[in-house]
Amino acid sequence: MRGGVTVRYGVLVLLAAMVLVPFLSIVLAALHPSGAQLDGLSLPDRWSWENFALAWERGNFTSLMRSSILIAVCVVPLAVAMATLAGYGLAILKVWGHRAVSFGFVLGLTLPIEVIVVALYFNLREVGLTNSYVGIILAEAALFMPFGVYWMQTHFSNVPEELVEAARIDGARDLVVLLRVLLPISWPAITTLSVLYFMWSWNQFMLVLVMMQDPDRRTAPGGLGLFVGQYTTDIPLLAAACLIVVVPIVAVYLVFQRSFVNGITQGAIKG
Repeated sequence: MRGGVTVRYGVLVLLAAMVLVPFLSIVLAALHPSGAQLDGLSLPDRWSWENFALAWERGNFTSLMRSSILIAVCVVPLAVAMATLAGYGLAILKVWGHRAVSFGFVLGLTLPIEVIVVALYFNLREVGLTNSYVGIILAEAALFMPFGVYWMQTHFSNVPEELVEAARIDGARDLVVLLRVLLPISWPAITTLSVLYFMWSWNQFMLVLVMMQDPDRRTAPGGLGLFVGQYTTDIPLLAAACLIVVVPIVAVYLVFQRSFVNGITQGAIKG
């Protein structure tokens, strides 16, 4: 028994090291003087914290961060609300054709953005939604729907039917059942989905690159791509720019870590 526990902890430590060591190397690289030649995980002779300010200024991250935050803040509640309503309709209300609709959303999980981005660009251009935040927000919300609907449908399918039936016997209508009965016990699943949506929206690169022609209105990952092309040889500056883009995702995960883990493990502990 002790040997098995030791092996499990050893595997966890190894996996943690595989994640943290590369991240540590980026942090150390960002703290070297700008233009320095790096050698593995070497400590800098002088801690150059000014690299972050320099990368922020040269990469125009003020505008890029503003765009990323605006898009993510709009996409997350919109996509979560639609996924929750759709999952409720498919799992609890069992609307007409719910099996076929559910299968369609599952098929949507296999559709990569690279396949549809060109056609999506021309469709949005016809209605004047290219080079605009509205077009990107609607496109991202639609692209995230297959997973969100599948996630919320699976969650609602695990809710005891007696709970819904008791609410209906008390005279609660469908919307009241959702808002007052199901949502209060669904926050772990909703929080997890919101964190995932935020991460995906923040990291979205190709869609924004194609839909947004104005460089000042692109998101942080898109601006980072241009930054890499301009400062290919300046590794410390590149590392600082990468950390600037990554920090918001890490911060959101740390804030919602408990709810995120509860939502991920919820399906495993349900009978």
